[in-house]
Parts: sequence; C-alpha cells; structure tokens
Amino acid sequence: AALALDNGLARTPPMGWLHWERFLCATDCAAEPRRCVSEQLFVEMADRMVAEGWRDAGYEFICIDDCWMAPTRDKRGRLQADPKRFPSGIRKLADYVHSKGLKLGIYSDVGSKTCAGFPGSYNHYDLDAQTFASWGVDLLKFDGCNSESLELLAEGYRRMSVALNKTGRSIVYSCEWPFYLRPVQQPNYTEIKQYCNHWRNFYDVYDSWSSIKSILDWTALHQDTIVKIAGPGGWNDPDMALVIGNFGLSWDQSVTQMAMWAIMAAPLFMSNDLRHISPEAKWLLQNKEVIAINQDPLGKQGYQLFKDKNFQLWERPLSDRAYAVAVLNQQEIGGPQKFTFSLTLLGNGLACNPACSIRQVLPASRDCGVYSWMSSLSVEVNPTGTVLLKV
Repeated sequence: AALALDNGLARTPPMGWLHWERFLCATDCAAEPRRCVSEQLFVEMADRMVAEGWRDAGYEFICIDDCWMAPTRDKRGRLQADPKRFPSGIRKLADYVHSKGLKLGIYSDVGSKTCAGFPGSYNHYDLDAQTFASWGVDLLKFDGCNSESLELLAEGYRRMSVALNKTGRSIVYSCEWPFYLRPVQQPNYTEIKQYCNHWRNFYDVYDSWSSIKSILDWTALHQDTIVKIAGPGGWNDPDMALVIGNFGLSWDQSVTQMAMWAIMAAPLFMSNDLRHISPEAKWLLQNKEVIAINQDPLGKQGYQLFKDKNFQLWERPLSDRAYAVAVLNQQEIGGPQKFTFSLTLLGNGLACNPACSIRQVLPASRDCGVYSWMSSLSVEVNPTGTVLLKV
C-alpha cells in the first residue's frame, strides 16, 4: 500500500459540516441573510453543532467552501475574506470555532481562479499555506479549476501539500486531483495518497437520488483501482457531502446515502441547514452504529460483492474480524422486495465460519440472531433503500 501523507492526520475519515451544495455561492446578504456565505452562517452552524450533539457524534469540522474571498488579494499579495460578509476576518472565526471544540476548514484552488472566479492559489502556494496556518485553519479543500495544464495541476497539488507541511500546523489536505485528471488520464493513486489526506473522484453531489446512484455506480465500476489505496491517512472521496436533511432524497434514499458512505469509508461532511433539520434526519446522521462503521480503525474501504438484477451486495471488513454488509435495492417501482443470500459469500467465506451473530443497523436497529456458516439470510428492502448489517 502507498504511504499516506506524512502529517499524521485523517487516521479515520474526517467528519464535519460543509457549506457547499446547500448554500452554494450565495453572496447577497441583504437579500438572503440566512443563506448568505458569511461569518454569521458559520457561527450559527458552530453553535448548532455543539448544542445539538453533532460535535459529540464526531462531526468536528466546520468547512468554508468557495466564495468566501474578496475579489482581489491584499496589498501584500495575501488572500483576504470578503470584508462585508466576514467583517471579523477568518482568524477571529477560527478562534470562535476552536472555542467550541471544533475545527475550521477553508477552500482554495490550484489554478489562477477558483471555480466561482475568486483568486486562486497558483504562484502563491507557500504564501497561501502560511496565511491559512496563521489564521488557525485545520483543513484545506483544494479545488482544481482554471489550471492551464495537467502538469501544472499536478505540480500545484504537490507544492501545496509540501507548503502546508512546512507551516508546522496540522492541516488536513483535501484534494480534487483525480477528478480533474480522469477525463484525460488514469490517476496515479499511489502518488496522490503521498500528498493528500482525501481526494475526490467524481462529480459534485446533488440533492437527488440520480446523483447518489451515479456515485455508487461509478465507485463499483472503479473499485478494483480505488479500494486498495484507501486507509488511515488517505481516503477516497466520492464527493463528501451528505445531503440528508435537505429536499431531494426520500427517507429510504437518505438511509442509502448514510449506509453506503459508511461502507465506502468516505469522509462524512454534511451539507444541510442544521438550523432546520427534521428529527428523523438528525437521528440518521447521528446514528452511532453507522458512524462507528465509517470510523472503524481498521480503515479498509468496502466494495460491491455482486449485483443480481436490482439488488447489490456490498461488504466492508471491520476490526475484530467483523464485517459491515449492505443490501441495496435500486428498483424505483413497486414495493419492498426480499433478497436472500448465502453467508458463505461474506469475507471470502470466513465471516460466518463456523458461526456469526448478525445485527441490523439500518433502517432500524435490531438483533437478527446467530447464524451458522452454511446459512442463508433474507432481508426485505424498500425501493431505493438499503439494509445495513453488522456481521
């Protein structure tokens, strides 16, 4: 396996809250004060994360995405926050977030401009890394827009990794490197893992079932390439944002996203409005058993075992010789369907040899009992839903 980035961070997939997807690039605070990408938004989310149990459940990062900057750098060439939307500056915001026992993430871009057209880090990697460290930033999401060539893109990702390490501050490095390479060439994941703590592979997640389904299909199609590289210190990012608690997913589809992001050992960054979230969505996102699967210290990513018509069977090796198993029903018509599979399929035949206990984690927790090696298990799964098991 490739050596992970030598910063000692992200030993398990990072967890937190991210403004992109739900709040996008809303910059008109006069017209939309509650939706605007502003100091106030992040302060309010930090308050909610502490008061309503998100921090205690493991969500520790509050992440600023694109559109936080002023349109130009300052007189010394440094990035600066938009003075109207972030009147206290990023350092003060970081101090506030830290006072809550949370960590602050920020966004920049490897190219000359960010995806939304704000100043990028090209030719400023060392300066920007020093700036972020001086502000007390704990994570950098580094996008890949507006780079003139794949060579400059790769060089920029490498240089920013080195620059962040040189600051002496512990800063998780979130890359978009393979996503921008893939249309032209196969990413070298061994190299990427030596520079990045997690790396995005696929398109932006949308608040829709078609988006979630396309991410899962892509991951299964490429699992032979990507699964083996994931582990403590470096993770595949299917696009981190959990859109649970928004508008586009049914309950069963929300269960599927939570279950499958846990199976994939994906970073868990919610993008929703924690000021307005249903008790059901909160229960799902704070589910301790699912989070424990995602955060399992063995650090192995799960994979699809097989497909059978509309059903998919996935497994993820866990510590203490356990396995997480997901049964996904992709059918979008009709009612619940029963799926039966042999337990000899799990763990190369070893998961239930000579016997195993099985617990259902989602959509509701219950003990299923003890099964022998040659047994079969039947589960009933709703359309676009998932049953998550721990074996």
